[in-house]
Amino acid sequence: MIKYNLDELLLAADKPSRYIGSEVNSVYKENAEINFLLAFPDTYEVGMSHLGLRILYEILNSIPYVAAQRCFAPWPDREKQLRRFHLPLVSLETQTPLKDFDVVGFSLQYELSYTNVLTMLDLGGVPLERVNRRDGDALIIAGGPCCFNPAPMVDFIDAFVIGEGEEVVAEITGAIRAGKKNQLSRQELILQLAQIPGIYVPAVDDKNKIVKKRAVADLNLWPYPAAPVVPLMQTIHDRITLEIARGCTRGCRFCQAGMLWRPYRERNSSLIKEMAAQSLAQTGYDEISLLALSSGDYSCLEPLLKDLMNRY
Repeated sequence: MIKYNLDELLLAADKPSRYIGSEVNSVYKENAEINFLLAFPDTYEVGMSHLGLRILYEILNSIPYVAAQRCFAPWPDREKQLRRFHLPLVSLETQTPLKDFDVVGFSLQYELSYTNVLTMLDLGGVPLERVNRRDGDALIIAGGPCCFNPAPMVDFIDAFVIGEGEEVVAEITGAIRAGKKNQLSRQELILQLAQIPGIYVPAVDDKNKIVKKRAVADLNLWPYPAAPVVPLMQTIHDRITLEIARGCTRGCRFCQAGMLWRPYRERNSSLIKEMAAQSLAQTGYDEISLLALSSGDYSCLEPLLKDLMNRY
């Protein structure tokens, strides 16, 4: 049997800060009824730059009975370590293997990450194909733009969220909570998820079924994230990100994002200023980015920029 020391393994990995957690604003909750893992199938510095993950992390942890944690795809050298020493892929917050969560939610942002999803499931001890999963295995859910065409991943994902996730994640956790209280089987839980609008379940729904996407009607009702996790290493977008609008007015037929995330919605400029003040106070960042598919189309952009520049 090969002997090893966990600290020595971590030090031998490229960029150990990808795997240690304990960042400012990370959330630790004990004895939660639902343990939800947000899994991003790319490296830590890419996943921690993704605003959607930060939003869902804060929303889920604001639900009293839910504990949300994070996990990212390991770099090849770290994957080699885990396989050589038969160690599972674990969450950052509590070092819990993927197989021990109630729900593992993957964010599918681009097709080249599909193989990373399979790698993470394999390293986390979850059967790859959904037909091989049994009671006690984690529910594997996916969301993001790639879910608008779920066909390539239907053998591996139990349920796909079509559209925006702010509202539907609470409905998913509520259904799972009720199912656990009623001692439903895994298959019965999946049947319950199929009843939620905006969710496509391959085991239940016909492949020709039309699923209406979920969309948040009013962005002003979702002022997240107010206290984003501050990474211990430099990430791709290492600054506060404020979403000022969602969707796009242009309607370019070649643009996937413009088509998927319509209609166009703006966030109130006064709320954006409040979000900036809260985020700066909670993180210590000294840079702000304003996010939209076409930020220049934001109707109050000039006065908003002037105010932020004068204030900060």
